[in-house]
Amino acid sequence: MYDISPSTIIKHFGKLEDPRIDRTKLHSLTDILTIAICAVICDADGWVDVENYGSAKQAWLNTFLALPNGIPSHDTFGRVFARIDPTQFQNCFIRWMRDIYRLTAGEVVPIDGKTLRHSFDTTLGQSPIHMVSAWASANQLVLGQLKVDDKSNEITAIPELLKVLDIAGCIVTIDAFGCHKSIAEQIISQKGAYVLALKENQPTLCTDVQALFTAIRAGDGPASDYAETFDRDHGRIERRCYWTTSVLETLRTKDQWSELQAVGMVEAQRSVNGVTTSEQRYYILSFPSTAKAFGHAVRSHWQIENMVHWVLDLAFREDECRIRMDHGPENFAVLRHLALNLLRHETSFKGSIKSKRHRAGWNDSYLAKVLNSTK
Repeated sequence: MYDISPSTIIKHFGKLEDPRIDRTKLHSLTDILTIAICAVICDADGWVDVENYGSAKQAWLNTFLALPNGIPSHDTFGRVFARIDPTQFQNCFIRWMRDIYRLTAGEVVPIDGKTLRHSFDTTLGQSPIHMVSAWASANQLVLGQLKVDDKSNEITAIPELLKVLDIAGCIVTIDAFGCHKSIAEQIISQKGAYVLALKENQPTLCTDVQALFTAIRAGDGPASDYAETFDRDHGRIERRCYWTTSVLETLRTKDQWSELQAVGMVEAQRSVNGVTTSEQRYYILSFPSTAKAFGHAVRSHWQIENMVHWVLDLAFREDECRIRMDHGPENFAVLRHLALNLLRHETSFKGSIKSKRHRAGWNDSYLAKVLNSTK
């Protein structure tokens, strides 16, 4: 028998400040949060959906919530979440996730950004918001997320997100936008390791690494390690070749990078309908690595795209969401990440995330399992 009560919400969100003044508190913040979390798990993709879910499930919700004034309106949900402090809300999310996961030594933690395409407001001159998220590849959970400031970029958001994460013993992977000396130094200071993609934003280092692997492939370079993988699916063939070397004497700026100990190269060849394309990518590493281990880290990085961003668009219709008011888009993004984590962590039903959302909406007992999947 699975019990549902507000105790889990209170445990993790109890320190969240209520942004309302007393005379407007017709509904408790716990009730509002609980209904919103349940609704987003159960396929609600906006505040009208959240209100409709609450109205449809009011009799059931009454068994464990106070609801002194019934179900809040969609306007109430929208106003409250627009004013909730997003930093506090994210910290509550992180506390809940830390009850679920235990990062293991060597776990790959990809960090990547995603734009919420319909969160713009032309009238107010508001651009679409951009969220940077961290993903635990072994645990398959979103660890945390942070909105990129309107007048900033991911380079400033990544350090702030890293600050609230426990990455000790983990390998942090970031695309070329995060390949900066200060970010590498912060990862090392937090006792993590890094695999950072390298492009023209670091021109001297990029040129030297390219020249190094050109020499290695020609048989004129230093000692290196090599591995390759093959994937075949629906007429598409992919071959990935990996090289690593820890002989870095030719890198002119190597001493400027904290704990830089190796560099890697990936050559990805894709054949579709007889047409083959190829691209090369370069990386810097803070630890000596075999080509096989390097390849695992690089492939794990793409999980955040395939298992988070793609799922949020397909199963949660994130890019279609038109929530725009104040902190509303950012806080609703956290609700989606929370729902995604809880649904993925519940394993008794083997369906897709979309199927699990439907099942939770149709079956209160299954929703109870999802909400209790952290226990």
